Amino acid sequence: MPNKVFVIGVGMTKFEKPGSREGWDYPDMAREAGTKALDDAGVDYREVEEAYVGYVYGESTSGQRAVYELGMTGVPVVNVNNNCSTGSTALYLAARAVRGGLADCTLALGFEKMQPGSLGSTYDDRAQPMEKHFLALAEISEVLFPPAPWMFGAAGREHMKEYGSTAEHFAKIGYKNHKHSVNNPYAQFQDEYTLDDILDSRMIYDPLTKLQCSPTSDGSGAAILASEDFVDRHGLADRAVEIVGQAMTSDFSDSFDGTCKALIGYHMNVAAAQSVYEQAGLGPEEFQVIELHDCFSANELLLYEALGLCGEGEAPKLIDAGDTTYGGRWVVNPSGGLISKGHPLGATGLAQCAELTWQLRGDADKRQVNGVTAALQHNIGLGGAAVVTAYQRAER
Repeated sequence: MPNKVFVIGVGMTKFEKPGSREGWDYPDMAREAGTKALDDAGVDYREVEEAYVGYVYGESTSGQRAVYELGMTGVPVVNVNNNCSTGSTALYLAARAVRGGLADCTLALGFEKMQPGSLGSTYDDRAQPMEKHFLALAEISEVLFPPAPWMFGAAGREHMKEYGSTAEHFAKIGYKNHKHSVNNPYAQFQDEYTLDDILDSRMIYDPLTKLQCSPTSDGSGAAILASEDFVDRHGLADRAVEIVGQAMTSDFSDSFDGTCKALIGYHMNVAAAQSVYEQAGLGPEEFQVIELHDCFSANELLLYEALGLCGEGEAPKLIDAGDTTYGGRWVVNPSGGLISKGHPLGATGLAQCAELTWQLRGDADKRQVNGVTAALQHNIGLGGAAVVTAYQRAER
């Protein structure tokens, strides 16, 4: 039997506009998030047996440089890069080490120090990881650069054409997530906008306006994971959150089935979610709060369907009914999501983990969702990796 895995401590920095804090480098970010997570768990870094450190933009062994801010104890440090799912991939690996009995206490840490503006490639003298995806999308959609809003915007247009979703449906997601972030002191943006503000902001790729797109960000997040024995020995059951299901998938052959939604990971998302539901013994209706990868509002809409919150083509009904915010069937992205909280690539998945841990403990302050017994996390990186994780409070 695999060992149980528990989150015993979480921490994060405030997410910031790149370069807005003078002299704030990734070791500073990692020290802040990692120290918060260790303090939250009430354990010393010397008890951490393995560390998995995620970042997308950085030099080799930046992970070691980051965790050396917490201590230099000789533990294995694994550097992780999985595009926008990097943080949750570090979490996945740290959990596997505990689940497999290889360690009793592990650290998952993620950070990013980004450049302002749209994401671009670093190396132009070799094959691009996403070139097959770009070429496939170019056969079914007009080409636009930068590629990220083009890919997700094209999937949004496809949904509009096939199921009748409207620009307003996508804008309502941006409106919701900005409204949620008002109560999140860690969010890059804490401004509330009207629906008209969302619709009238600068068009990036129709139907996606600027206020429906995640920004580049600086920041860090961290989680301390532990075995059941470690939790018992340290008396941490009252604060521990169990990972009751977790799955990571890469692209399947049907990622190239001729649809835009497949190219942005729809089939990966479905497979990862179904695996987690089976592991956890929970269906989508049994979660109260969800943090998902709303890099663009179009992706959040499609994820309602991929995660099984509704059937294909039915996401607009959920939006119109208010089913994904406070007072609805689920609260999706109470943190403000990537759109408003920010998206430092290596930290995003760990910030999601932190938010859901706080929600399950009842520690989310003004963002707190009532009656949380189970929480769901989704994080994706194109090219590709989808990571889905289910959480419940530890049984005392």
